[in-house]
Amino acid sequence: MGSSSYWGPIAARLGGIVDLHAFDAPGHGRSGPHEPDGTDYHTQLTGLAAARLPSGGKADLIGHSLGATVALRLAVENPARVRTLTLIEPVMFAALPDAGSVFTRVDALLAEGRDEDATREFLGNWGDKPFDALPAAARQRMTAQMRIVAEVNDSLVHDRARMLAAGRLEAVTAPVMLIRGADSPGSIARIEEALAARLPDARQAVVAGAAHMVPITHPDDVAALIAENLARA
Repeated sequence: MGSSSYWGPIAARLGGIVDLHAFDAPGHGRSGPHEPDGTDYHTQLTGLAAARLPSGGKADLIGHSLGATVALRLAVENPARVRTLTLIEPVMFAALPDAGSVFTRVDALLAEGRDEDATREFLGNWGDKPFDALPAAARQRMTAQMRIVAEVNDSLVHDRARMLAAGRLEAVTAPVMLIRGADSPGSIARIEEALAARLPDARQAVVAGAAHMVPITHPDDVAALIAENLARA
């Protein structure tokens, strides 16, 4: 439900130490509507990101939330093309033993056609502000996006891309930084612990006073941690 513009404050704080390229996902920001192409949304989004990898050399992959799972998928599918990997609040729910229970309430509301209530429930855990505190246009936009969110969450709960299959995380030898907010849902800490246990060169960082939207609320801390990980390469 975000926009590439959210990365602006972090880009400014990185001061040009790397060339940054961000894009709006289908149905988000200034991109056109989401048009299914026969693949699931996560696969479509990963393909769009893969097309932006440099043709030669290695890339520094940085992602938040859903974007972090796309960055992780790019890394496991192209480990030789990754220089560093920074994962901020990766919502890789399949890493949890109870993954199927994470969105039970949201899924039930959508099944009843209560998309606005589902969006309110979802943002209560994963948003920067409560649904009812948002401007009307934002509430309408996010409600329209909610079924995209539900589709991609289903892919992540069941690891349809098999990112967590044996040997895949272990093949990512680039330096990895896992960042989370101290006040994020507890599932994020468990996800990051599970990923860190398998990634060969992973560090974890916790930002005090931050929740899931830590790149927006704490850009100074996040930019500093990204720079730290870049420096490791």
